[in-house]
Amino acid sequence: MTRAGPPKAVVFDLDGTLIDSLPVVLRAIAFALEPYGSRPTAEIFGHLGGPPERFLLTLLSDPKDLPDALDRMLRFHGEHWNTIQPFDGVRGFLEQLRAAEVAMAIWTGRDRDSTGRLMSQLGLTPFFATVLCGDDLATHKPDPEGLREIMRRLRVTANETVFVGDADVDVFGGVACGVDTILIRHERMIADATLGQSWQHVATPHEALELVRRCLKRVEPA
Repeated sequence: MTRAGPPKAVVFDLDGTLIDSLPVVLRAIAFALEPYGSRPTAEIFGHLGGPPERFLLTLLSDPKDLPDALDRMLRFHGEHWNTIQPFDGVRGFLEQLRAAEVAMAIWTGRDRDSTGRLMSQLGLTPFFATVLCGDDLATHKPDPEGLREIMRRLRVTANETVFVGDADVDVFGGVACGVDTILIRHERMIADATLGQSWQHVATPHEALELVRRCLKRVEPA
């Protein structure tokens, strides 16, 4: 599939798309669930993208355990977040987009506090014109309101935008906005119906960045 022209804006999910945080996130979820005899599976990555209390609730047999499980998850993540790093090539790629005057934004289900700390620690903050987090709006992925708000802030249309994410909810949110959405599969199995809705799907974050680079055309390869 091809686009009519290079996008004026690229919107990125954060976890599993620009930063290699999924191992820490999975360990934090496993730690949260440990006292309750439940364990996350790889399929949970398809549903990440909103507040942790939402997906944790689906993994607990008793809803009353949610507050303690959530506290355990946040404590674990708080003790290990500084081990998270961007994927290889991300900083250089963002430099290229900035030099090409392409607007960039983040649409993440992560809360604003941890998003801000992570992006500042990793030196990513200056690249992005706007960042919309999971606790900024009453709605969450796959509801498209967040992506629509980002496009409003950037003053771009759906046809002028590309969205890159790694979860099923990213695909559904992008499609609901009419935005070409690139899905990073990682190593998980994804339903054909979901893959079919994505504009393009790739195996790794590196392949996603290369695909965006080709879309832009005017950005020289690294």
